[in-house]
Amino acid sequence: MTGTPLENRVNEFVNLASLLDKEFAKNLNHAALAAGVDAFRKHVAPMYLRRNSSEVLKELPKMTEINEYCTWNGAEYEAYLKSVAGGNFMGRRKAGLKPVRDGVMPNKLERLIELTEEAFENGQKVIIFSYFRDVMKLVEGALGDRAMGPINGSVSPKRRQEIVDQFTALAEPKALIGQIQAAGTGLNIQGASVVILCEPQIKPSLEVQAIARAHRMGQVRTVQVHRLIIPEGVDGKMQEMLIRKQAEFDAYARDSTLANIAESAKDVDEESMAKVIIFAERERLAIEK
Repeated sequence: MTGTPLENRVNEFVNLASLLDKEFAKNLNHAALAAGVDAFRKHVAPMYLRRNSSEVLKELPKMTEINEYCTWNGAEYEAYLKSVAGGNFMGRRKAGLKPVRDGVMPNKLERLIELTEEAFENGQKVIIFSYFRDVMKLVEGALGDRAMGPINGSVSPKRRQEIVDQFTALAEPKALIGQIQAAGTGLNIQGASVVILCEPQIKPSLEVQAIARAHRMGQVRTVQVHRLIIPEGVDGKMQEMLIRKQAEFDAYARDSTLANIAESAKDVDEESMAKVIIFAERERLAIEK
């Protein structure tokens, strides 16, 4: 077994192991975990092999990751507060990019345009990822003919590749807009060297896979990754959880080792994560349930 064995919690790894050998997975889930980290690593070694891109693709260029801290200026902050009070997790995630009224540009969108224009001035193509179709539509409207796409779940695999091929063949730099689930996997977009993430994602793997569309074999430039984040809100909370999730993955699975003997290694699913963030924001903003 190789690849990425978990995205949210260790049980995902055990479930995969059971497909190969149920008895092995049973021992993995009980005896090896109970005995501690070292015993778990020894037990899982015959089944789990992981090769990281840094080990097999040493010629990859460097990658820089930058958190672009934005504000609520120009955005639907009142709608955000209503989403917090009403427990609308998805509504809160996209509120930072939605204008408070026509003719006003949210600070997040302003920064996205600035980053895109800076890339164009340097002759670099850009990929812009969002989870939300309405956010992609806003970005597309702001960039006009400087944007291509969007690639979303309604676009067939054949058409997705055609769009990527057209984007790659362009002499002048443009921005390719993609829904992170649809354009973030299975495509080679190394024609771009700037990646912009409109909002933090629930799973670190979504971001990692999306970035890898550009940071892969054939890339000749340093890849710049920009995350648009409003720290005073759900973005900040999600970023904290993503950092923790990625740190746990690096510690337990990056080098073919894995353990959840520590309580901190037991992660939550997406629904539970949303509830945790909702509760934290209600508490921070002193909003009653």
